[in-house]
Amino acid sequence: MQRSTLLLVLLLASSALAKPTPGRLWTRANGRIIGGTQTDIAEYPWQLSFQLAGSHMCGASIISSNWALTAAHCVDGFNVKLISFRGGTSTRGSGGFIQQASAGYAHELYNSNTIDYDVAVVQVSGSLLDSNSQAVSLPSDGYDPAGGLAVTVTGWGVTYSNGQLTKNLMKVDISIVERSTCQDIFAGLNTVTDRMVCAGEAGKSVCSGDSGGPLVSGTTQVGVVS
Repeated sequence: MQRSTLLLVLLLASSALAKPTPGRLWTRANGRIIGGTQTDIAEYPWQLSFQLAGSHMCGASIISSNWALTAAHCVDGFNVKLISFRGGTSTRGSGGFIQQASAGYAHELYNSNTIDYDVAVVQVSGSLLDSNSQAVSLPSDGYDPAGGLAVTVTGWGVTYSNGQLTKNLMKVDISIVERSTCQDIFAGLNTVTDRMVCAGEAGKSVCSGDSGGPLVSGTTQVGVVS
């Protein structure tokens, strides 16, 4: 298993989001769906296209009627007035709905150098829920996915090196890797903290455009692409 095919996944510890606070959930990767297949929004109705000035930049997920979960680096340094979300559609640039962001909060411990705590929540002015969209489930407090757990990443990232963003929603099925193995693989490159685990599989990965998107086990989100 090569470094290029692994995500560093941090853990989501809080599922109660009455007023969302950043959960402990992250990944470290480059964001290109490699070895994936086309899918439909009906299978992953929480998937959002995070758009900056009207163009797709990152992925995100619906966690309540007016809150989205994404990566901190997707919001870091940007004016919230430029951020919107398209949802309820399998097509990145058309269909579904668009909701304007009204507030955004990166985790207070986010570190752009180490990419630790790379998670953020964004509030929108309207509702993210309709007949084609719904909120993803979040894990219980302290959840730590075991090695070998089957997980899925979805997004509209480029499908090959130096390629263009895909128009249609893609998915890739991978597995959680034991944390000790993850630490060995990334030794000298990134610090793999106790909050992080790896997910990946030879020949399958994600790349730019998928950052901020969900890593799910069934209908429960366990990671965010970073």
